[in-house]
Amino acid sequence: MADYKDGYWWSNDGLRLHYRDYAGPSDRPPILCFHGLTRNARDFEAVANRLAGEWRLICPEMRGRAESAYAKDPMTYVPLTYAQDIERLLTDLAVDRFIAFGTSLGGILTLLLAATRPGRIMGALLNDIGPVIEQVGLDRIKGYVGSGGSYPTWVHAARGLAENSADIYPRYTLEDWLGMAKRLYRLTSGGRIVLDYDMRIAEPLRMPGGEAGVDLWPTLEALKDVPVLLVRGQRSDLLSEATVQHMAQRLNRAEVVTVPGVGHAPVLDEPQAVAGIDRLLQRVLQDA
Repeated sequence: MADYKDGYWWSNDGLRLHYRDYAGPSDRPPILCFHGLTRNARDFEAVANRLAGEWRLICPEMRGRAESAYAKDPMTYVPLTYAQDIERLLTDLAVDRFIAFGTSLGGILTLLLAATRPGRIMGALLNDIGPVIEQVGLDRIKGYVGSGGSYPTWVHAARGLAENSADIYPRYTLEDWLGMAKRLYRLTSGGRIVLDYDMRIAEPLRMPGGEAGVDLWPTLEALKDVPVLLVRGQRSDLLSEATVQHMAQRLNRAEVVTVPGVGHAPVLDEPQAVAGIDRLLQRVLQDA
């Protein structure tokens, strides 16, 4: 596993937030890795293990996840607040320009950050997310987020994941599920295995209209002329093929990569995703 340093920063409302910092050369832009709704910095371990050293990777954990503090007000568990938190991190680290890798919610953050200050994102990976979120996928997510529960062992947690997510990763072995469990869950002081996030992140989703956000189509304009990799799981219920193609049409330098046999969302260690990431980074270097 690649070495990293733990870093911390403070949000505007006084929360101590955590990030992983994987060292890399200072003459290349850092890669900021933004995780999905119920995920954390561990979600990018496969990416970091492959790229760290050649690139600096900064993997923030949003409020309410893993080592980042839980919010007093669950209504702050929304993309605009997460974006404000990331703005503080960028200021603290004096990062002016960067490459963004965003999975699901992290992709929405990427679009918001791009639109807020066009020109600072030198390249972007949007992993199984777009301006249109399919209702069937949204309903599935709303059905499990914040449901809690615990397991006595890691194997039990892995088997629970397998039962609930077999349609998303139908080719996974028990070893794969164990790896995912270690990324999603934590061991409590009482010896139970529990999900590593604040169950209250579900509350904004359950408010009337809580799933509705800003119109994200205009945010693509800020990425129009930079290299963009659009990754979609072939079995995704959150991002349709039609939306991906529409996104590609609106971006001058987009590449679409479909990961076969995977739903929402690819973990970015699949051969198709790995090759696409390498091409994206090469294009960023050619622009520099």
